[in-house]
Amino acid sequence: MTTELMDKSQLDSRVRWVDVIGFAVLHIACIGVFWSGITPAAVVLFFVLYAIRVFGITAGFHRYLAHRGFKTSRVFQFLLVFMGQMSLQRGALWWAAKHREHHRDSDLPSDAHSPRHYGFFGSHIGWIFTPQRSAADYEMLADFTRYPELRWLDRHHYTPGLFAAVVCFLIAGWPGFFFGFLCSTVAVYHVTFMVNSLAHVIGRQRYLTGDDSRNNWLIALLTFGEGWHNNHHYYPGSARQGFFWWEIDISYMILKFLSWFGIVWDLRQPPATVLNGEKRPSSAIIDKVADHLASGWSSDAIAESIRQRYRDRGHRLEELRERIHQAWGDAESYFQDLDFPELPSLEEIRQHAQGMFANTPSLEEAVNRARQRLLESVSRSLMVPQPALA
Repeated sequence: MTTELMDKSQLDSRVRWVDVIGFAVLHIACIGVFWSGITPAAVVLFFVLYAIRVFGITAGFHRYLAHRGFKTSRVFQFLLVFMGQMSLQRGALWWAAKHREHHRDSDLPSDAHSPRHYGFFGSHIGWIFTPQRSAADYEMLADFTRYPELRWLDRHHYTPGLFAAVVCFLIAGWPGFFFGFLCSTVAVYHVTFMVNSLAHVIGRQRYLTGDDSRNNWLIALLTFGEGWHNNHHYYPGSARQGFFWWEIDISYMILKFLSWFGIVWDLRQPPATVLNGEKRPSSAIIDKVADHLASGWSSDAIAESIRQRYRDRGHRLEELRERIHQAWGDAESYFQDLDFPELPSLEEIRQHAQGMFANTPSLEEAVNRARQRLLESVSRSLMVPQPALA
């Protein structure tokens, strides 16, 4: 069984209802703006807090902690994490460790927030409330868990958010709390969550990455550059995710500005081979694409159709099994002599692939591997004796 075909029911789907209730209450509390009203100060707080927190997540949690896309001082490292944790999206170390897991398993059943396997709701917010899917392997982030101040923030992950709430109230009263803090918190939730959900469903694939990551300009604008998600999955270590001048990447612009003053440095850039799409996908990525393409057809159903054809023509299934056995034992033939019209053609698989993945030269290799995998899977199924039908 390939990794792609693992049964996702192996993951515990139990829900942690106390978190669901807390999340729902925070959303419902936004209704308080109808009681408090919205003042100019509250509007300013909304946008300022939105920008600070989105930058803290995108530049701090994501590009710095998860991918080491640039370097900075220990003081600014703490400040980035503090800004991101004001968003109430748990601890930065948990967030970054979970994101490294996402890149390791992207759009496999073991990817906690894959729309391919868990649907829009499950990838957008549902995964957060299931303990097994939301649990993070902190060993994947050993380069940052060594800092005691970051471990402290991770343990007390709501403290920065509570600090922001109090400041908003002190500056603008109840309008500052309800609109400036609560409403902006909910906005930050859902624009950043869209990178997990919609950015794997809607948009364009420029590069073959083995997953469903897409470039989406609207999500990129809302998330300060994170919507160039296919770019990111193609070259994750870059501090810049909008690879070309027309791909607006606000977080990178801010980082570039900060680099002029020595606050951050060594901003990693995509090399020319990446920008030109010349970085060939690894064999593992091509296999991953091939497995997913092959999973679009049922090898058992195809095998049963072949059996039925042989029975209808009066052939003995033992003869078919012998042909398969001989082909399997001949490395040169590699099943070339087997002709099963029930199998999808290369053109059918190619059209299926082009609707799902970036149409690059490597995609053709994945298409050929997908058909070979289907043939092997169908052949294995046919080799299993069927006494009642033979």
